[in-house]
Formats: sequence, C-alpha cells, structure tokens
Amino acid sequence: MEIGTTPPAFPALDLADPWFAEALFDPMPDVVFFVKDRAARYAVVNRTLVARCGLRTKAELLGKTAAEVFPAGLGAVYLAQDREVLATGKPIRDRLELHVYPGGLRGWCLTHKFPLLGRDGSIAGLAGVSKDLQRPDEAQEDYRRVARAVEQIQQRFAEPLRIEALAQEAGLSTGRFERAVWRIFQLTPSQLLTRARIDAAATLLLDPRQSVAAVAQACGYSDQSAFTRQFKAVAGVTPTAWRQSMPSGRPGGGADVPSLKGGGFERSPG
Repeated sequence: MEIGTTPPAFPALDLADPWFAEALFDPMPDVVFFVKDRAARYAVVNRTLVARCGLRTKAELLGKTAAEVFPAGLGAVYLAQDREVLATGKPIRDRLELHVYPGGLRGWCLTHKFPLLGRDGSIAGLAGVSKDLQRPDEAQEDYRRVARAVEQIQQRFAEPLRIEALAQEAGLSTGRFERAVWRIFQLTPSQLLTRARIDAAATLLLDPRQSVAAVAQACGYSDQSAFTRQFKAVAGVTPTAWRQSMPSGRPGGGADVPSLKGGGFERSPG
C-alpha cells in the first residue's frame, strides 16, 4: 500500500473466544490485567490480580467492584477511577501509583484504563493494565550520564531543581535527557521525583513520632495540604490513613528507588 493512501476497512473479527487477552496476560507476573462491566464489576481478570488481592481463584473477584476487594481507602479510589472512565469515556494513561501487596510490601506501577464501546457506540465497560516498574535499565546508552544527574538531585534535595539544569549536568539536551530518563526508569523526570518523594514519605509515616506536617516538610513540601493531595493521588489514601493501615516499622518491600527529598522539578518560563 502506498504511503498516504487510506487503509482498507477490515471486518470485525468474529472470535470464538473474545476474552483471549486473559490467557495472554495470565503468564505475566508483573502485569495486572482486568476488564470491567458498565457497573465497574470485574468481568475478566488475570492470575496476577488474583494473587495481588491475596485470593486463590478468579471466581472470588468476578462480579465484584474494586471497593469490595481492596482495603477501604484504596478500593474507593480505584472505584472512583473506574466510574470516571465509564462516565466520561476519557482514558487514564501512565498514572503513577503506589500499591501495597499482601504482607505489606510496597510496589510502584503505571496504570492505564480505557473505555470499551458496545456495538451501538455506547460505553459498555473498561479494560485496564497496571505494569510494575522495574529496576533502572543500566544497559541504556545514557545511563551513566543520567545517573550523575540523579546523584545531584540526591545531594541538593532542598533546592528547587530545573530539568534544564539536570540535563546540562548529564551533558544532554533537555529533550534527550527526558527521553533517556523514560527509557531507563520508565518514568518522566517529574514522575521519578514524585515516586522517590512519596516513597520516602511512606516510610517516614511509619514512625508515629513524626507528625504529618513534619513528614511533609522533610520530603520537600512546604504546604501540608499539597503533600496530602499528592500522596493521596499516588498512594490512593491520605497520609494519615496510610499510617493507620500499615504496621509500625519499615515494611520489608520498600520500593527500590533513589531516596530523593526536597524541591520539585521546575521548567524555565516559556
């Protein structure tokens, strides 16, 4: 087919098993996959989601909403996400989230949710995946350069940092720096910082002697309300609810990320 021509219209696939994706995602231990109906109830799930919920069979999930499966705070947040997608038809892409797995282990993922349309064009449900974030890819070409910039962030956490300055520290253009950070960490520079700050905060909150305000300040937030909003957006619950839901003492599975604290990334005007 010549470039610029319109591709032919393909007939709808008449599949014997329309839920083939379930079998496709079942062997993937680092990916949660699900399909939900118009009422946000699980219709299809993979084995990883079953395990993450501490359950034994898929049947225990089917027909239930996230609010019926996950702890109260988290379940309510996930259900609200589902209802937003179902009501607006707008997908959720690359949402950074902190999850807590059975045993109190923490893990980070990027979540995507998309509406599913029925034959009449109306929203019939949604499908989603949550992909675990892995260790930085040290085999990437620009790893050493980016690592130098990350080290600067660790040493100068109290300062507001500009992406342009970090890129210069790495000896890269701003665009190349951002692309390199994405390839190495699977995150944007801003997401990388958010992940590190919230992970540090999640650990500090386990100490009952630390007030939420003190934790916010220690992690670079001068405004406690801003800290609370960002923590809830990422972790699904408020800092106080997180503290109440976790056992005292550092959990054994804190996320393996740079320990970044302090000011956020800033862009130069224009």
